[in-house]
Amino acid sequence: MTAKPPLPPFTAETAAQKARMAEDAWNSRDPERVSLAYTPDSVWRNRAEFVTGRDAIVGFLTRKWARELDYRLIKEVWTHGGNRIAVRFAYEWRDDSGHWFRSYGNENWEFDENGLMRRRHASINDLPITEAERKFHWPLGRRPDDHPGLSDLGL
Repeated sequence: MTAKPPLPPFTAETAAQKARMAEDAWNSRDPERVSLAYTPDSVWRNRAEFVTGRDAIVGFLTRKWARELDYRLIKEVWTHGGNRIAVRFAYEWRDDSGHWFRSYGNENWEFDENGLMRRRHASINDLPITEAERKFHWPLGRRPDDHPGLSDLGL
């Protein structure tokens, strides 16, 4: 199995690198690319949905991004220890009727020795917002390095 550095045990710096790598992958909205950061038998809880394995991850993300349009995400490390990282995140998206949302959440991650995520537990809440209340305005794709993070935005 190919290693996906940085590897555990995580430091503050490597945990932040891992979170940014995850953010960048998710902002690509490419389910296949995202799935490669997870073990082949990775187990997820995402809201009330339970997902196991890369094929299921690809299916889940394909459905997600067909529904959540103009998706932009920011992740921030909350804490880390050993092979685990906890992040908080927010993402903005619109539905096919043009209604905007900001989704807030927390994720608990557990990695194997190769740096692949084997467990992901996500709790997420959606807040309807107006287009004027949006805070994530970069072009679709990777968040620019100079764009404020969650704490800088007061989120």
